[in-house]
Amino acid sequence: MEKKYDYLDRLIAFAGDIILMIGKLPKNLDGRYLFGQIMRSSGSAALNFGETQGAGSDKDYINKARISLKELRETEVNLRIMRHINYGGEQRDKLHEENIELIKILVTIIKNRQHKV
Repeated sequence: MEKKYDYLDRLIAFAGDIILMIGKLPKNLDGRYLFGQIMRSSGSAALNFGETQGAGSDKDYINKARISLKELRETEVNLRIMRHINYGGEQRDKLHEENIELIKILVTIIKNRQHKV
């Protein structure tokens, strides 16, 4: 998992790394449920932030960024559940750290953009 400095690139890499991690885990009933959830939320965070790039106004930008933040927070809870049931190991822990960093960065981006409104 290479660190990138462009935020959208980091979100895309994060969603891709989530997919790669879950591809290695068991496909039992609980795994399929959790993995489907985390794939959707991590991918949605990247997709929604990507939509901010074409936002017509600061208000639209902030709304799309908030959706992305909501999805990152959902991903964070899913990673915590996976830790609780011991799925994913060290790779999960690294992704959890990256997710927390992405949340912090996005909160700052939103706050800075709100000051412009």
